Amino acid sequence: MLIEPGLTNEITHIVVESDTAVVYGSGLAPVLSTPHLVALMENAARTALTPYLEPGQSSVGTGIDIRHLAATPVGMAVRVCVEVIEVALPRVCFRVEAWDAVEKIGEGQHDRFVVDTARFMARVTRKKGL
Repeated sequence: MLIEPGLTNEITHIVVESDTAVVYGSGLAPVLSTPHLVALMENAARTALTPYLEPGQSSVGTGIDIRHLAATPVGMAVRVCVEVIEVALPRVCFRVEAWDAVEKIGEGQHDRFVVDTARFMARVTRKKGL
């Protein structure tokens, strides 16, 4: 199967206390933290690619440029949508957007690279040994 522009994915997540800026240490408000929003966006992109990867391949995030537009309280659902906008393997570029029940809360771009899992982990293991 080919990874092509137009490939989309959507995930939904209910904000819990452990997702908040207070817990992440990124702010004082008990709302969805920017680091957790980034993780949700990465997860939506990763899961979009997974069915298209060959055995032994994975994808890793290599860049993200987002704007966190609005606060989302604990207990509210967040919907994250991603769309492939460019493919230049091993790089795959996504448009990422997120909404809560009231408004758009985030938007931007995320890049992932398709990697050979064994080679990637071998490099990590060598690095650990230094």
